[in-house]
Amino acid sequence: RFEEALQEAQQVDKLLAESPGDEYLEEKFPLLGVPVTVKEAFALHGMPNTSGLVNRRNVVATSDAAVVSRLKQAGAIPLGVTNCSELCMWYESSNRVYGRTNNPYDLQRIAGGSSGGEGSVLAAACSVIGVGSDIGGSIRMPAFFNGVFGHKPTTGVVPNEGQFPNAQGVRTNFLCTGPMCRYAEDLEPVLRVMAGPGVNKLKLNEKVSLEKIKFHCMDHDGGSIFVSPVDKEILQAQKKVVEYLESELGVQVQHVAIHKMKYSFQIWSAMMSSKDSDGQEAQQFTDLLGDHGKPVWPLWELFKWLVGMSSHTLPAIALGLTEKVMKLNPGGNAKLVSMGKSLQKELEALLGPDGVLLYPSHPTVAPRHNSPICMPFNFAYTAIFNVLGLPVTQCPLGLSSEGLPLGIQLIAASYNDHLTLAVARYLEKAFGGWVLPGKI
Repeated sequence: RFEEALQEAQQVDKLLAESPGDEYLEEKFPLLGVPVTVKEAFALHGMPNTSGLVNRRNVVATSDAAVVSRLKQAGAIPLGVTNCSELCMWYESSNRVYGRTNNPYDLQRIAGGSSGGEGSVLAAACSVIGVGSDIGGSIRMPAFFNGVFGHKPTTGVVPNEGQFPNAQGVRTNFLCTGPMCRYAEDLEPVLRVMAGPGVNKLKLNEKVSLEKIKFHCMDHDGGSIFVSPVDKEILQAQKKVVEYLESELGVQVQHVAIHKMKYSFQIWSAMMSSKDSDGQEAQQFTDLLGDHGKPVWPLWELFKWLVGMSSHTLPAIALGLTEKVMKLNPGGNAKLVSMGKSLQKELEALLGPDGVLLYPSHPTVAPRHNSPICMPFNFAYTAIFNVLGLPVTQCPLGLSSEGLPLGIQLIAASYNDHLTLAVARYLEKAFGGWVLPGKI
């Protein structure tokens, strides 16, 4: 919507020229004139809202999602919508509506998903702030792969209304809408606008004394058989952060080994498919795939895909098949849900009111296109924190020897978003934050 954006920018210029004072404008329109891009899964009036589903290719939003409306009211100017994975349930942003999103640091690499288009345009300096959503790492993985900042807020603070697919049943406790930004200092003002009246729960007005934070560090998940080992360069970057915090702040970073993290993927998967407190079943992914069309049979779609006849992507078909298999072991799932609740209590107790955990954002740097199919569960490094409901900020840490972004997750106890945001701002100054693609 470039033409409309330019018209709106001219209106902002006019407003500035006629305004009685900057303070008045700053209070009323904290994001006045700031360009913003929006994940295509969110409704932005007049823009497509397909979520990469061929059946929805003619759907155009007639209203704005809750967060989009709030950003507009704060003065932000939407440039357009950005690509995501089919139905936002895969960590490569590729679909049969728009095709594939590339990583600006290496076009042969993925931009991540499901907010991959958002990560890509921010890294490529097309936009400065963006709207993402995250039920398994869909803000943090693209932010990591593209070397920008992303924040998954504490669950239940920022409204999810106006995106497709939206969470139902138990998944309403796991889906989070949050900001993706090129600069750490922008996360908090954008989060304030997105959260609206709910922002008071997040303690963003509390001054953070970094020297008083109790830092904890975990290098990997303990060695899950489903997940890749963490790359050496990611571990080295995390070690540098630990050394920097200890030398500059005089703190002691406590190394921890939380045994249950080894089962992150299994816990996330079981909790995603569990019933809610009213006994309502989780929505079937295959039902969502059939939106605006006939019901989808995953095995039949797989056969059609093999002969080039399916309108769905292979990851979406595979997820539909996995969903069927998960239903075959209700007893095992119940144990994993119980383990998840126990892990949540353990982490809340460990972090308390003043703790931050350092943890890898992903076991590898941005993979090559299509390769996530070979290691489909690597997103467990981000996903576990969705089912635990904890706030997490992904923070870039420069580039690897191959010129690909490195990064780290900063995790706090519920409603302590102010801690992770403060640490992200500090690490940006120390490690340089976003690096212009092609600079090296």
